[in-house]
Amino acid sequence: MSTTTHLVRRMTAGEWRELRTIRLEAVRDTPTAFSSSYAELAAHPDGYWQERAAVEGTSDDGATFIACDRNNDWVGSASVEPLVEVPDHAHLHAVFVRAGHRGPTGLGARLVEAAVRFAEQHIDVSRLTLGVHENNARALAFYLRIGFRMTEKVIAYRPNPVERCYILEYRDFKKYC
Repeated sequence: MSTTTHLVRRMTAGEWRELRTIRLEAVRDTPTAFSSSYAELAAHPDGYWQERAAVEGTSDDGATFIACDRNNDWVGSASVEPLVEVPDHAHLHAVFVRAGHRGPTGLGARLVEAAVRFAEQHIDVSRLTLGVHENNARALAFYLRIGFRMTEKVIAYRPNPVERCYILEYRDFKKYC
């Protein structure tokens, strides 16, 4: 599917049902790409999703970007926010594109680009990082191709601490701001 048939935009505060649906689909599709399990996310009540959507749709220093098809169905998402545990870092997370929309269309790259630009303009940090599970070669190759680089940092994967996550950093973060 061509990228011209997709709109990439920031989600709105009222789109909590869509947020829940895409996050549940994402964690079911690639469980190790996320720090929560399907069961954990599915157990959250509507109020949790309403609060998440309000924050991700309106926060001054964090945002979720979504890709919609012609029918306004969400086919991808990417989120960015300050990384509270690590000063001077923003964190790219919840990056997902539905299987039928992956590949050479560049939709994943467009979502990440929207999140990176938001972080450059709205988050007062000097570094943008993300974590990739050690067994997620597809994601690792994607991030390296679009401008991230490996750091020397490796952390335990939260759901299973015997597994590892590689920390990548965006090379040109804030270069043009």
